[in-house]
Amino acid sequence: MKKKKHFARKSLKYVLFLIPAVLLGYYFCPEAKLPEDASIDRIVVLKSERKMQVYSGENLLKTYPISLGFAPVGAKEVEGDGKTPEGIYQIESKNPHSGYYKNLGISYPSEQDRERAEKLGQSPGGDIKIHGLPKGREAIGKFHRYFDWTAGCIALTNPEMEEIYKHTAVGCRIEIRP
Repeated sequence: MKKKKHFARKSLKYVLFLIPAVLLGYYFCPEAKLPEDASIDRIVVLKSERKMQVYSGENLLKTYPISLGFAPVGAKEVEGDGKTPEGIYQIESKNPHSGYYKNLGISYPSEQDRERAEKLGQSPGGDIKIHGLPKGREAIGKFHRYFDWTAGCIALTNPEMEEIYKHTAVGCRIEIRP
């Protein structure tokens, strides 16, 4: 019995050491960067997979893990529903002075989105962005990916947002899939 207790204590010590080591490794491990001359002309968001893919022509440049609206299943219908829209839109603006580390504005709502909300007697909402982390919360880093926490936007880490922002022009097509 004594050997089992000793083994259990020793194992627990290893686990208690290993968990923080793995988390720190994940947090600080560098990720591949886009080539400096990359030009993103199409973005595809796969909501169910929590991934955003960026393309130049037909070439997939990179896939980013993302966070979505706090109620991510289904297309955005009305303001405040916490859903991320679904459909084909454009990047309509770039804001380097956002309350979230930079953002790319998405052309939501479309005419279809407005009509759907109107039938429900409500506003479709708007102000949907691809953005970084809130100012003052940058230290969250990659751990933000474990939760869907936005009001309907698509969130990245700040270094990822910097990369996307630099390589994406206004007018870029964005397709948001279920």
